Amino acid sequence: MKKIKRKIRRKRGSGPRNMYFTMETQEHIVMYQKSEDPEERKAIYIKGIQPAFDKLVENLIFVYGFNSPYDSFADLKTDCVSFLYESLHKWSPEKGTKAFSYYNVVAKNWLIIKSRQQTKRVKRHISADNPDGMTARQRYLYESSQVMPPPDDILIGRDRKELIQDLLKEISGIVTSETEKTCISAVQTVFANVDNLDFLNKRAVLVYVRDISGLSPKQLSVAMSSIRKHYRRLTGHDGKFDLF
Repeated sequence: MKKIKRKIRRKRGSGPRNMYFTMETQEHIVMYQKSEDPEERKAIYIKGIQPAFDKLVENLIFVYGFNSPYDSFADLKTDCVSFLYESLHKWSPEKGTKAFSYYNVVAKNWLIIKSRQQTKRVKRHISADNPDGMTARQRYLYESSQVMPPPDDILIGRDRKELIQDLLKEISGIVTSETEKTCISAVQTVFANVDNLDFLNKRAVLVYVRDISGLSPKQLSVAMSSIRKHYRRLTGHDGKFDLF
């Protein structure tokens, strides 16, 4: 009789979140730092470090929406990974910070600075006196970074922001579990600093909230579901807050 092989079903979401940047990756970085043999260091980097750097930068570009009008995705990723390679000697396990946390911050900061530099470059090369000479991409970049909204729109925006802050405060007084309190506190922190955030889209906001709260994806999902119920009730037809 032939043996029937059963497929092993693995639960989604199990295991560590950063499967590509593990403690083994961190150990390879330590090995790289200790080695004085150029060939050995090259082999350690290519096999044990570079794949993790590639995935780290790729995820940051995707999650935060980093882009450059002058560089392709591949070029932006390659330049950032090269910068991480040049920064390999700067991380130290004695400081108590995990290698992933350190290089995640380094890569994110590099991408933010690069994005700002490219925006300034676009502004320098676009002439506002010749809008007909702009490409569609140049016109979009110019309008999105230069146009000031009318005064009445600014005042309406301020009132709306204050109303949302009051709404979040109301919800924070309603939630009962520690997870929900931690989650709404993180949301309040993100909203209070919204003008200082470099990138703002749905995926980026979730990452900000997750990083600030320290909650796992499952905890965050459950807490957000509860908070959304309070939000709908408070902003509904007979709700206390009229946001629309």
